[in-house]
Amino acid sequence: MHHQMHPLQSINKPDRGNISKSRSKMACLWVHYILLSTRIKVDDRFPTTIQATLTFYPGIIDKHGYSHFFIVYLLVFKSHKITTGSGPLQSGKNGVILLNMGGPDTLDDVQPFLFNLFSDREIIRLGPAFLQKFLAWIISRRRARKSKAIYALVGGGSPLKEISLRQAKALQEALSADGDYVVRVAMRYWPPYADQAVQELLAAGIDHLTALTLYPHYSKATTGSSLSHLQQSLQRLAPDMPFTSISSWPAQDCYVAALAENITNGLQSFDTNPVHIVYSAHSLPVSFIEDGDPYVDHIEQTIAAIEKITEQSGRLCYQSRSGPVEWLSPSTPEMLETLADEGCKNILMVPISFVSDHVETLYEIDILYRDQAAQRGMCLRSSASLNTNPLFIQGLKDLVLQEKC
Repeated sequence: MHHQMHPLQSINKPDRGNISKSRSKMACLWVHYILLSTRIKVDDRFPTTIQATLTFYPGIIDKHGYSHFFIVYLLVFKSHKITTGSGPLQSGKNGVILLNMGGPDTLDDVQPFLFNLFSDREIIRLGPAFLQKFLAWIISRRRARKSKAIYALVGGGSPLKEISLRQAKALQEALSADGDYVVRVAMRYWPPYADQAVQELLAAGIDHLTALTLYPHYSKATTGSSLSHLQQSLQRLAPDMPFTSISSWPAQDCYVAALAENITNGLQSFDTNPVHIVYSAHSLPVSFIEDGDPYVDHIEQTIAAIEKITEQSGRLCYQSRSGPVEWLSPSTPEMLETLADEGCKNILMVPISFVSDHVETLYEIDILYRDQAAQRGMCLRSSASLNTNPLFIQGLKDLVLQEKC
């Protein structure tokens, strides 16, 4: 991000000698003017830093004059951590928001959750715009009974909020050695929403905000929608807050290493029997990819990075289709039928696009697809989800700090 800096006007050089307090204050005013003009965020100690610079380096002002005050300005920059919106603030208090989809906490929440989901025109267009919410209401009513039955099988609600909050707590603890960080969660379709997360961070007195998606692979249907929702919240509640977003991380070192470790552990559970690795990702309409969505490319990057570590190849398929459009293929059920026809006996299914357990892992993979495989004489097991895996949390920390594992 480029910021236009107003040029300092030419000012006559001061007489040689000690700098007066009034000129030090004027110099401070010049720096504050520059900072305000460029919208640079600093912490409360910055005026003291300026004053100290002028006190210990009076010759700079005395010798070169105010027209070269940028020397002092650069000295301050070199010795003080500052953000212009392009990276994390290292001094002061830093806010982090983890972005995820959300899910119904109880069975009574299922229908309103589905309504929120189908009301999002950024991911699905239901007729003309003025009919979107009406059609979302109809669809959510029709689907609620079946969805409730599914959620009843996995504990009576989605565990996604609880897991995401645990991830936030673990990340905040991991970041504590590197600065003052406050981590919150913002869900897209069920509380806690972005407004709540932003308000809590503002109350905590943050100086800078980093939004970190929990979707490793970018899609406008997931990260795109969540970031849009958060940015709308920031426009209302904190329009001047310095803001950094991390929108994808398909080959992040620790993330890939954690997946590879879980795959290795999963393979060992089959002893020495031959095993087929199947990577199952959430499906998307083909039209998204045709419009330039990088989702599939990102997933393939992750798989390539994993297979460099495991030296084991696998096949990619897509689960959770919904609606009468063309979806990415092959679907996970189609892949299971193909493997059965090839004589496969053991499958390790890797939930490649999910970093937390929720209905897609706990029901679709661990119940629905396992039963389908059993009916075709195959043993299907899933690799563990990442959840609060310490290596995965380290990866999230490294993303925030923009460091390598």
